[in-house]
Amino acid sequence: MTENMHPMAPQHLPHYFGGPEGGDSLFTMMVFLLVAVIVLLGVLYFTLHSLPERMAHKGNATQLQLISILCILALFTHNSLFWVLALVLAAFRPPDIISPLNSMAQSLQNIVNRER
Repeated sequence: MTENMHPMAPQHLPHYFGGPEGGDSLFTMMVFLLVAVIVLLGVLYFTLHSLPERMAHKGNATQLQLISILCILALFTHNSLFWVLALVLAAFRPPDIISPLNSMAQSLQNIVNRER
């Protein structure tokens, strides 16, 4: 083996240097690491992006639809204002103004029915 080596070649090379067979273990490791990091960043991005929708599942259907539309707009336009607005809508529940109005309407209906 030593008679095939160049006389100026060092006797010991680090393990990450490519061998005579052409394989490069450091390059292969870095490719796998880069692919894994890209996939993990994608998962993190989409998990963070779906945060307002997951928060809105506790609310009413109209609010969930509005938040979903804002999240989709934010995803496709890369405009973070839509995402922040969706997050604010998901975090704060709108006040219930329908129930008191229905109660007033029912009371007025009861008054009208009693007077007949």
